[in-house]
Formats: sequence, C-alpha cells, structure tokens
Amino acid sequence: MIEFDEVTKEYRRGSVAVEAFSLEIPSHRTVALLGSSGSGKTTLLRMVNRMVEPTSGRVLIDGEDVRARDAVELRRSIGYVLQAGGLLPHRTVIDNVATVLRLGGMTRKPARLRAAELMDRVGLESSLARRYPAELSGGQQQRVGVARALAPDPNILLMDEPFGAVDPIVRRDLQDELLRLQAELGKTIVFVTHDVDEAFRLGDEVVVLRGHGVVAQRGTPAEILAAPADDFVADFIGANRAERSLSTVDIGGRSIAVDGNGRPVGVMQK
Repeated sequence: MIEFDEVTKEYRRGSVAVEAFSLEIPSHRTVALLGSSGSGKTTLLRMVNRMVEPTSGRVLIDGEDVRARDAVELRRSIGYVLQAGGLLPHRTVIDNVATVLRLGGMTRKPARLRAAELMDRVGLESSLARRYPAELSGGQQQRVGVARALAPDPNILLMDEPFGAVDPIVRRDLQDELLRLQAELGKTIVFVTHDVDEAFRLGDEVVVLRGHGVVAQRGTPAEILAAPADDFVADFIGANRAERSLSTVDIGGRSIAVDGNGRPVGVMQK
C-alpha cells in the first residue's frame, strides 16, 4: 500500500505545488490521478520514488517512510514509465530493457534472457531486440519503456502520462495492453493523466485533483460519473456533455447506443 500523509511541496519564492495531500492507494489496484496542468499530479507521483522530496509530510510504502530507504535502491525497486519513454538512445532495445537488471548486479546473459521474456510479454517482436530507440515507432518505444519498468518485477508501477505522445489508435492499443498486463500481474499502479476517458478506462479508482493537489473527488469511474461531487468535477469530466448522455434506439432489430447528439457509439449486447 502507498500512503500520502499530509504531504506538501513548496518551491522557492513561495510557489506551492502540493498542499497537505493525504491519500491511501491499496495494493494490487490501479489508481488514476486525474487533473489538468498545475494540479500537482506528477509531483505527487515522483514523491513515491523520491525524485521529488516533500517539504513536509510523509510518503509510506507498506507503512515504511520512503525517506528511510536509500533513494537509488528505492528507485530501482519501483517501475517508472515516462511519456517520452526515457529510453537510452545509444543502447539497443534489449539492453534498454535489461538496464535496471544490470545496474542491480545481474550479469549480461541472464539480464538479456529476462529482457527477451519481457519483450514478448508486452507484445514486442524479438526482431526488434537489436534496434535502437530512434528506429522504433512511438508505440513501440512506449512498450519498451513498460518492459523496462517491469524488468525487476516491482510491486509498484508509476506511470506519468505514458501514452500521451502517441496517436489515438496506438494509445488505445497500449491501454488494452496495460489492462491485460494488470490482469496477469496485479501490480500497484499509480497512473497520472489529464485525459478523462483514459483515467476512467484504466483506473479501478480515480482521484480528481484541483490545483495544488487538492482532492475534488475520489471514487470508481461509475461513482464519479453517476454523482460528480460538485460543478468543478462535473465540468472537468464533461458530465453534462452530449457525448456522455447515452440512450438506445432500435435499428434493424438491434439496440444501438447513441449519444446526446444522436451519434451511434456501440451495440447493446443481450
């Protein structure tokens, strides 16, 4: 379990990124931190692996303050996926995936064998192993990033807008892949995004943030859609937009779901 205990982050000249934020993230669940720029979501994410240190308050993993652990060791034990992939451009795909294992002392051959297994797990063909990041598509680069994050078999996976730089079709594929992996592996995932649909699709729970890490609402996607806490949440998630209002019509003997603009969005199954 990850626990944020009254964490605050202030920068020079009195700038406040996060103010008195508290939250418990249960084990083996995906929690999406959803907010716009300035909501503090990335700052909160990076407090977990000590890439950002809180000005006050504590971050705990299974009851232990993360500051009690060596920062480098902590980071190597937590998977971290960035929007831009964060791949090492001068290393091949297989060596990028094996990076954390090699840093942890594993010799080259077993590290590469483990990396090859992970490439297969995230849907990367073995023929890509000797390519360099610049030779990959954006979606392939993100899969490499996910494979690298999973290499040390971490209990926690931090994901910071990981699919934001790819086109919508690839983004959907990567979301599907993450859902499949989570069903298989059961990690504790903290997923940062500004995309409402992505948060609702991936998160077991969603935390909607105002500025400075103030929690506007926490709940399952269904709970938030059914009962937004206030006008801020309703506006942010687009609860009153026509595309959120669904109804059914009968066409050719089948029930078709349509949005408030009358556009078909799916077929109702019996």
